[in-house]
Amino acid sequence: MSETVYIETSILGYLTARPSRDIVVSANIQITREWWDTRRSDFQLYSSQAVVKETSQGDAAIASQRLEIIRNLALLDLNQSVLDLAE
Repeated sequence: MSETVYIETSILGYLTARPSRDIVVSANIQITREWWDTRRSDFQLYSSQAVVKETSQGDAAIASQRLEIIRNLALLDLNQSVLDLAE
């Protein structure tokens, strides 16, 4: 069985981010996209309804892109720890 990775909101944000002049943000975008393109297939990816809720907010076009990315991911059941973390 492959290892698992929890996909949280910042991953989706970097995957759909507009180019940035901030060198740290730009590097995070590049590294995240590279990992997504080359390594995600090595893992079982999960997310949660809390991430779905958060990623559906904001700019409608970009939110739609984020939701499309996680559309086929397994969603973990919400528990109090996940809800607390989401806050």
